[in-house]
Parts: sequence; C-alpha cells; structure tokens
Amino acid sequence: MLKSKVAVQVISSGMLAEDTLMLGEAYMKQWKIPQGQPVAMTFGSLKQHVKVLPVARYDGIRISQSLARKMGIANGAALRINYKSGSATLSLGPLIGILISRDYPEAPDKPFGSITMFCKEMVDGCAAQGGHVFFFTPGQITGEQQTVEGWIYASGWQRASLPIPNVINNRLTSRKLENKPSVQHFFKEVKSRFQTTVFNEKFLDKTEVFEALKKDEAALRYLPESYSLRSFSTLKAMCSKHANIFLKPARGSLGKGIIRVSKAENGGYQAQFTTTTGSRKQLYPSQLKLYSAISVKMKTVRYQVQQGLQLIEIQKRPVDFRALVQKNVSGKWKITSIVARTAGGQHFVSNLARGGTLSTVSEAISKSNLTSGRADASSRLQQAALLIAKGIETHIPAHFGELGIDLAIDASGRVWLLEVNSKPSKNDNTPLNDNKIRPSVRMVIQYSRFLSGF
Repeated sequence: MLKSKVAVQVISSGMLAEDTLMLGEAYMKQWKIPQGQPVAMTFGSLKQHVKVLPVARYDGIRISQSLARKMGIANGAALRINYKSGSATLSLGPLIGILISRDYPEAPDKPFGSITMFCKEMVDGCAAQGGHVFFFTPGQITGEQQTVEGWIYASGWQRASLPIPNVINNRLTSRKLENKPSVQHFFKEVKSRFQTTVFNEKFLDKTEVFEALKKDEAALRYLPESYSLRSFSTLKAMCSKHANIFLKPARGSLGKGIIRVSKAENGGYQAQFTTTTGSRKQLYPSQLKLYSAISVKMKTVRYQVQQGLQLIEIQKRPVDFRALVQKNVSGKWKITSIVARTAGGQHFVSNLARGGTLSTVSEAISKSNLTSGRADASSRLQQAALLIAKGIETHIPAHFGELGIDLAIDASGRVWLLEVNSKPSKNDNTPLNDNKIRPSVRMVIQYSRFLSGF
C-alpha cells in the first residue's frame, strides 16, 4: 500500500494546462481515480475541476505553475492526497494556517522574531508528514475574502497569497489582538463558509478554568480551594482558613502580578509581590488594610484567590511541573512532555521568565524534599494532566488542541492544579533534548491532519 504523501513537481504552464494534473499510475489505481475525466480538486478553500493523467513509474504529482501560484506552493512541496469516488473529489492537503501576533518583514532571516525557529520546524514537519503550512498575522486579515496573504518557506521566507486553510492554529499571544473585531469576524466566516477548523481559539481565564473543573468529578480532586476575589469577606475567609494564599490575576501569564499573602509573626499579614528582579514584601497590620491596598489594583485587575500549597522544594526553592497535553493523529489527548521548573533564588514563582530553571521530572523528584509517593509521582502527574485536559474540553465551550497545564506536588505527595494555559509557549515546555523537530511541533501537524481528514 502506497503512503498518501506525494511530492509536488511544478511544471511550466506552457507545458501543462492549469486544469490538468499528472499523477503516478500506482496512486491512480490505489485511489481508483478515473483517467482524463473531470474531478473536483480541493486544496483548503480552493476548488477547481481538473483532469488527472497517469504517469508510469512515478510516485509524485505534477501541476502547472499557474495552479501552484493559486495554491501558494512551490516546487518540491509534499502533500497528502485523498480521493472520494462518491463526489469525485481529489483533496490535496492539509493546508495549515498559523495565526501569529506579528511579523518583521525587514528581518528576512527572522521574520517572526523569537518564534521563527518554531515556524521553520512546522515547515520541516510538514515536509516530513505531508502538508503545507503558512503563517499570517491579524494585519493580513481583510474583509470578505477567499484568500489570505501569508508567509511560506521556499528556499527562504517569502510572501504568498493562499487559499483559506483547512485548519487554523491560533497562536496569538495577546487578548487584545484575539478580541479584535476583524479577527473574530474572520474566525466566524471561515468556519461557516469553508468549514475551516480553528483550534486553541481563545485564551483561558483562571476563574473560568476553576469554575468549569469544579463540575468535573475526575478533575475535582486536583483543585485547591479557589474563588474569584470580589469582596473582603472572601479574602477574610481564605486568610482565616489557610496559612498562606495566592492572589493571581485571572488573565495573567508568566507569573506576572501574583501576590502571596501569609500571616506575619506580629499578627498582621505579609504580602509578597512579584517583580522583574525578584519579589517585594509589604506588611499590613490587618486583613482590612491588606484588602484596602489590593482593592486599588482590583479596579483594573480581576483576581483569583487560591489556597496556598506547601510545594515540594529543592534547596528551599519551590518546584512545580508544566505538562504539555496535545491532541494526536487520532484526536485523543496525549502527554507530549512534562518538565519540572524550580523557582529562581529571589522568586516564589517558577516561570522561566522569572529566573526559574528546567529539569526532568525524575531529576527534580530525586533532589526534592518529597518523602512519600516518589516512585509513582511521574505517572500521577500524567494522569492529572490528562483528566484536567478532558475536563476543560467537556466543560468549556471552545476548541483546544493543546494545553499547558501547571501542576504541583505538595509535601505529602498530593498532586494539585495551579493553572491552565491555552497558548503554551514553544520554549517553556520544550523537552530537554536537541531533536530537530520537537515532538510538540509534530503533534500540531498530526492533529491538523486528523481535523482535515488527511
């Protein structure tokens, strides 16, 4: 049985008409594609009638230059094919669009800044698996359209006009960009007009995540006590109940704006605020004074108040874990990687942006002060991450294909959920190896193949 991946050869339009494809004879037989009769060829939203001619002892597909230009592909591309005899439709693809926050056309070697390497890995991964990927920004989205201006890689990064893709992976890193009317209108249009699937279509907010998971029996056991901070009575109740609590911006990321509150020796309360260089401490004589100080911030920031946990530590530095959970080629949630993150010396959060360091789970567990449950700690983290991903999929009405799930283990060995990120960084969750194409990148392509039927 031949694989469904084929190499594309672009032929001069003078030698091959735009409405004619040439395909290896073995593929014609395998897919029962009729010779020389009109069939509908699709590539993303592009649809046109073509005749398919067989080529003996050839395992690729030949298309004309003018058709390649319409498709936005170059000679040497690798695509997958799928033929449905009922509708006489020959589908080529998948065509994957990655929506990114910004581009830098003046920097041809690094047109996407710090994620250029991820973008090139996507290109290489598509060449290996079969598929075509392009990258576009909100600025390249216009009104009513059937094409998108984007970036492709063909012996270097270049701009091209492409059909609307089969699948869009939303990698926007700002809520402001994601909520632009033009972006939301585009998502709505491509879903309804072209049956495009958009995944990781929105940011998650901490309150939304915890409220949703409270409804999920399997995930409930991993939730620390947590509420949206709306009144003094909530803060008072949490301070009275727990030795320390965390106030986290409901829409924050990278550890920004987190406040740790603990009882001080003098009977008052100490608040520890994250800063770029470490943390700043402030004493308050009472819960009311503390709330008054925080309520100034609450005018612009919504906080989630969360039970403080006694996390395992390495040399008095707290350790937590980032699990990357992704959908695979069968559309099932799988663990791609879990890494341990140890907080930097001056910080109480473990994010790499705040000076944290990465290690393997086993290395962190072996160096930590965890006394019970060491042997199965890794498998319990994996089980928690999968159950939480399934819970989010069940209870939050949005489509996610990958989630960064931050977990912790307390001193008694219990696993807890800290937070969930629907736009996991392509650096923060990197497995600790030097593979050319990261497993996380391969999985995005596999899931895109699943969604588009390739």
